[in-house]
Amino acid sequence: MARKRKSRPASANAVTSGPIRLQRLLASAGFGSRRQCEELIETGRVHVDKDVVTKMGTTVDPDVQKVMVDGQLLKKQKLVYFAVHKPTGVVTTNRDPQGRPRVVDLVPPSERVFPVGRLDRSSEGLILLTNDGELAQRLTHPKYGVRKIYRVIVAGRVTNETMKKMREGIYISEGFVKVEGAKLINAKGKATEMEITLKEGKNREIRRILARLGHKVQQLRRIAVGPLRLGDVPAGAYRPLLRQEVEKLWEAVEAAEKLAAAESSRPAKKSKFKKPSASKTGGRKPSANKSRPGKAANTAKTGKTTAKKATPRKTTKRTRTSPRADPVSFLPPSEIDKRGGGKKVGAVIGGDATQPSKPKKKSKASVKKTKTSGKKTARNFGKGSGKPTGNKKRRR
Repeated sequence: MARKRKSRPASANAVTSGPIRLQRLLASAGFGSRRQCEELIETGRVHVDKDVVTKMGTTVDPDVQKVMVDGQLLKKQKLVYFAVHKPTGVVTTNRDPQGRPRVVDLVPPSERVFPVGRLDRSSEGLILLTNDGELAQRLTHPKYGVRKIYRVIVAGRVTNETMKKMREGIYISEGFVKVEGAKLINAKGKATEMEITLKEGKNREIRRILARLGHKVQQLRRIAVGPLRLGDVPAGAYRPLLRQEVEKLWEAVEAAEKLAAAESSRPAKKSKFKKPSASKTGGRKPSANKSRPGKAANTAKTGKTTAKKATPRKTTKRTRTSPRADPVSFLPPSEIDKRGGGKKVGAVIGGDATQPSKPKKKSKASVKKTKTSGKKTARNFGKGSGKPTGNKKRRR
């Protein structure tokens, strides 16, 4: 006997009917993100039918049960979901100072909704409008990486090399970007139709990637967000989502969340290059026992004193057989007399060092003459010449 299939509502107005997880209900009612709502439950601030609920995963039926947060009764909120075909020239912001047409103006004004994600003004295609903040946050967060599919028509013929570069990634002003998938649909005349899949979409990412590769985008249309398809909805029109479509969206974001958690907990890949052993590098091998035994303990075990096994740096002291030559001896005679005050410094190059020759004492007459004249001895030397200009002979 065949089972009767349960009838499902065809309108989005009945999407919230039936049991729903408590943290999801709180998030959709505007009490914060899912994590913040979980903290409200854990701290005992949520009551269901006057009973405190602290268990995660508790399901409630807002049509039958009363939910209170900090003593405030949770008002029943009807969640709505619309799939809209945004035409070109329409902006996806709720407020536009320039007064341009908005995508929220395409749905009934009685529903207070906001767009999930963005689609630039010159692009068209599927965009989701809803008042479910928790679902919107998960669909747009780059952590979950919900796939979005686009149909693009570009100028020129796209080669396989260009497709490869798009998949491998290129650099733009925001950094390194790449597409999740790219395939050719049709090439007609001087234009090419492609299908591009993105996980994380930056501002005008597809247009900028293709422009970098030498192709101008002529038309860009989004045809899917996760499991949700645009279908045959004409431009400027909308349709309410079915209950099963909303459930599939939740399944997609929850599966993406589990995948992201598994990838973050996965250990890092081992390097292909082996770490060199201590014997090859000449270093010391690490001991198995972390605590170093004392000298007395080593003596008690082996009966011998153990020395610290380390390879000290070998340093050899060099003994100089001959002293360094005085740098003054390499100067011209004029400079020697200037630096030494007319005194010759004794230095031997390449032999045993001798004591510097003691200067002879000046006679009293010369001292008196120097004092009375007040001029330096170096006045008798010519400029730039290595020989004295006066009658006084240089000592050898």
